[in-house]
Amino acid sequence: MSKGFVLWLTGLCASGKTTIAKGLEQELKARSCLVEVLDGDVVRTSLSRGLGYSREDRITNMRRIAFVANLLSRNDVIAIVAAISPYEEAREAIRENVENYIEVYVNAPLQVCEARDAKGLYAMARAGELLAFTGIDDPYEPPSNPDIVCYTDQETPTQSIDKVLTALEQRELIPLKPHVEFFI
Repeated sequence: MSKGFVLWLTGLCASGKTTIAKGLEQELKARSCLVEVLDGDVVRTSLSRGLGYSREDRITNMRRIAFVANLLSRNDVIAIVAAISPYEEAREAIRENVENYIEVYVNAPLQVCEARDAKGLYAMARAGELLAFTGIDDPYEPPSNPDIVCYTDQETPTQSIDKVLTALEQRELIPLKPHVEFFI
C-alpha cells in the first residue's frame, strides 16, 4: 500500500489536467493504491458552489480543495487535484500547509488550449460573454518551481501520465508497475 500524498495538477483550461488525472487514477488503482480525484469543475458544483471567479473566491476554492485533499492524504489516499489554480502565491501557501504536496504543471500554450476547447469557453471569453476567464482577462501565473512539468502540446496523454508515474516511482511514493512474466 502507498502512503498518501497530494498530486496537484495546475494549468490553463483545456491544458489536459483532467485527462492526465483520470489516466493516473486508472493506473494507480491498477497498482492497488487508494486514489481520489478532485476535479476543479466538479468541486465548483458542490463544495464550492456559490463562489464566483474573483481572486478571493478562486483562492477560497483552492483552499477548500486543499483541505479535502490533505484530509485524504493523511488517511493514505492519493489525492489527485485537477484545478486551474491560477495564482502562484496561493499554490505556494498550499504547498506550505499540505504534507506530501507534489505540483504538476500541465503546460500547454494558450493557443493550443483554445484550439482544444470542446466547450467553447475561450470563444465565449474572447467575445466578452464570460468575464474573468483565466488566460484571457484574468491571469494565469505559471508555477516558478513545479515538481513535474507535462508539456501537453508536445507529449501524448500517455507520455504525460508515464512521466508523472515515473517521478512518483522515483520518489518511492507508489509501487513499481508489476512486470508480468509468462513461462512456457
